Amino acid sequence: MPLAEELMQSWRSRLEADCSDQPPASRESIIRWLFGADLERFDSFGREDLAIAQQAMDYRYRILQQRYLRVHQAQAYKQLLQRLGSLFLIRSKIRTWVALSRDRHRTVMDVLQEVIQEMIQSDRYMGQQMRWISECTPSSRLRNALMLASVEEYCLRPIRNQPLLVYRFVNYLRRSQRAGMTQVPSGDLIRLVSEEITPDDSDNPVSLLDNQALADYQDQQVWTEQQVLRDQVKHQFADYLREQVDPLAAQWLELYLEGQSQEAIATILQVPIKQIYRLREKISYHAVRVFGLKHNPDMVMSWLGTSLKEHSLGLTPEQWTSYWDDLSPTQRRLLDLLKADQPTEAIAKALNLRTNQVVGEWSKLYLKAQELRASG
Repeated sequence: MPLAEELMQSWRSRLEADCSDQPPASRESIIRWLFGADLERFDSFGREDLAIAQQAMDYRYRILQQRYLRVHQAQAYKQLLQRLGSLFLIRSKIRTWVALSRDRHRTVMDVLQEVIQEMIQSDRYMGQQMRWISECTPSSRLRNALMLASVEEYCLRPIRNQPLLVYRFVNYLRRSQRAGMTQVPSGDLIRLVSEEITPDDSDNPVSLLDNQALADYQDQQVWTEQQVLRDQVKHQFADYLREQVDPLAAQWLELYLEGQSQEAIATILQVPIKQIYRLREKISYHAVRVFGLKHNPDMVMSWLGTSLKEHSLGLTPEQWTSYWDDLSPTQRRLLDLLKADQPTEAIAKALNLRTNQVVGEWSKLYLKAQELRASG
């Protein structure tokens, strides 16, 4: 039996348990969507590649099940916008641009809808996904759910430590600077179902970034290597937490990376919510002071929502302003260099410090932000 068919049998059993309220035809359509059209590729996968492919399918399935599968179309679309709009980096960029543009009455959600619409109409990968989804199921309700899940997963894929959606927004800015903002009719949903969209190359040219940063992303090998690294770091960090901090901390990390809220984690682990928040701060401390210094700190802190570049150390805009105002010129310069992805040795040379001094100063700055988060 081909490997893909064996895996599909396992998924059928899983969906029978998870989605017993869905008809068998819908469950089969979901499985087809997860596996894609090329089933023979599974036979050529090595152990690591297969593990990553299974992890990717599991991730997409959780997105579908948690936010879109049993939800009315209007509410599901609203949840997509809320999920993408909650990204601090993209929200901050959109707000800054709107404030400086002539369309200051526009909201983050208005702009976000336009970015998504442009991406769906001009992106080759999304075009392939829409065609494949239309082949997977004749149900318009299920097509909507699969499409929304595909959009969320695609927008959140990491490119150079930033979500793909950030690059799409940059592409949108280039286009809008030439033609002005496109007005989205209020009260209308952007149409996401494949047969409802007719891409027009003359009106929606291929993304300006397709041959630049996005080319790396669309290369499947690069994507696989990124996922392998993320998986390795995750397991290393979980093992460290289990052995050096608390077995409960490793459980927290697993649930958090699944997208569970702090309240949901407290319920699942059956511990008070205050203990969960204290545990999160303890994990953050070890991430930056110990583990993160040796094993991809940007990725670890990005998971925790406390990275410098994407999340401003987990601070709100008001907290960040207060935090920044209280820093010395040298400390501000250090943060600027860290945001620019400069290596520790280059930062030490620029600031006339030793490398261990740079590490120590960065640790102090992170802990200072942690204290501010805790006090807020």
